[in-house]
Amino acid sequence: MTAERTVTVQTIDQGDVTVPEPAWCTGHDDQAPQLLCDNGHLGTAYRAEFGGNELAYAALVQDPFVEHSDRSVGVLVEMGHLARALSPGELDELAAVLVDYAGTLRRLARQLSVLKAGEGQ
Repeated sequence: MTAERTVTVQTIDQGDVTVPEPAWCTGHDDQAPQLLCDNGHLGTAYRAEFGGNELAYAALVQDPFVEHSDRSVGVLVEMGHLARALSPGELDELAAVLVDYAGTLRRLARQLSVLKAGEGQ
């Protein structure tokens, strides 16, 4: 069994605070000090791009110190915007990107299910 990971974060209101860090978190390097309630964990970013533009972004997240919201692990999803006329070829390319990204979101859903099941232990 591996030891629990921890990370020490600098906070404006509490000073240096050592907190548990989930294995999926990509770290807190170069993070500017902020309020403890604003410190959270961020996993690997998964992006969908088309024509050099970001269409979508998804990553595991957890805000264990948030005051008025869910503290459990979740997936942050941001959807960009694409507003232009596309040729038939471009539309096929876009469809392929979206189908591929749907698979990424499904994999994240499975990973999140496993993490959520572990929270109940």
